[in-house]
Amino acid sequence: MFRLAGLFILAVALAGCASTVSSYVARGVDLRAPRTYNWAPVEPRPTGDPRLDNNRFFEERVQAAVEKQLADRGFAKSASPDFLVRYHASVTQEIHVGGAERDGQCEECRPEVFDEGTLLIDLLDAGTDRLLWRGWATGSVDGVVDDQKWMEQRIDDAVARIMRELPRRQ
Repeated sequence: MFRLAGLFILAVALAGCASTVSSYVARGVDLRAPRTYNWAPVEPRPTGDPRLDNNRFFEERVQAAVEKQLADRGFAKSASPDFLVRYHASVTQEIHVGGAERDGQCEECRPEVFDEGTLLIDLLDAGTDRLLWRGWATGSVDGVVDDQKWMEQRIDDAVARIMRELPRRQ
């Protein structure tokens, strides 16, 4: 139903130690005013990891985590929403070469190859489709896909970290 598999990977990545979380608010937008949301129609996009594409368990977990965080911030799901929620996830293979990125030199540098996930959560104006807010996280997702319990925990943690960037309703 939703392309949450990618979101899950991204969420998992956010919860890791070396993850990055950030957000963007469109100029002139007060996110404390809207009260209701619903899900935007999903345009299927591959995540970059075939194990997660069209995986309904990932999708359901991500959607549930997002809905919980929105409810905790005072937003309610509605058939006539103020804003729509959309998310995207992707996984790419990355290479990290020890300390070489810092000064171009290192002794005994060994490359580390890992899967990096990125999760984006967008809030769009329901009337205009204008981007109001975007939160995202990136980080390693190695080992998570093969451990359902760990993956669920990492998704919950990652979505919570992303949504902390969203201002609470008044």
